[in-house]
Amino acid sequence: MDWKTLQGLLSGVNKYSTAFGRIWLSVVFVFRVLVFVVAAERVWGDEQKDFDCNHRQPGCTNVCYDHFFPISHIRLWALQLIFVTCPSLLVIMHVAYREDRERKNREKNGENCPKLYSNTGKKHGGLWWTYLFTLFFKLVIEIVFLYILHRIWDSFDLPRLVKCVDLPPCPNIVDCYIARPTEKRVFTYFMVGASAICIVLTVCEIFYLIFKRVVRSAQKWKKNKKSLSYSKASTCQCHLRLEQQLDGKVKLTPSEALRASAPNLTLI
Repeated sequence: MDWKTLQGLLSGVNKYSTAFGRIWLSVVFVFRVLVFVVAAERVWGDEQKDFDCNHRQPGCTNVCYDHFFPISHIRLWALQLIFVTCPSLLVIMHVAYREDRERKNREKNGENCPKLYSNTGKKHGGLWWTYLFTLFFKLVIEIVFLYILHRIWDSFDLPRLVKCVDLPPCPNIVDCYIARPTEKRVFTYFMVGASAICIVLTVCEIFYLIFKRVVRSAQKWKKNKKSLSYSKASTCQCHLRLEQQLDGKVKLTPSEALRASAPNLTLI
């Protein structure tokens, strides 16, 4: 896997992310991708080679290893990182789609034509929904992979000794030993902790986006309400002047009354 290429692609997301999104991306690359590439692969590289059992029955060691490690930590973390980071590319693709529409609009109507978007990278309309969808997708993926780790390896723990019971071709009970279990346990807790931090940041970003959208909608509603109230007040003042003139000593004709209510109106 070329992590540099993935990092280069996702770096463009920073331009369209919120503050929480930028922190999330930094945590992913510094505390997950970098640790995974530099240290985790070396720690887990010999997991099957050094998985030692006290019985030399052919095939017994492989069966016991497959029973306790149905999925390798390294491969599961790599798959998790791919599923978590790739949805962010949807945001870049959506922005690229907007920019392409703007380009075609200028080619068709000229350089001075009205823009379709005030800012192609601004999270309004469909882009807001795309961004929110990617956040929910990342949140679900993080939780699912943490559940898989918890389910398979019993609360992320790696014991020194595991026992194979009634697993053919292993006879009776076979004791097997995991290589460097303490070191692997530390790295497992570290990766789980980094994943938990990413979950918290994703939840915060979801609430931030929704709160900001609600505040913007409330401000727009108040502005429209204020404009409507001003329009009604102006109409009421015109009718009030008309009633005052009708209550006076001089009785107005219908045409004069119409001019009084709308002085700028020309009768034809």
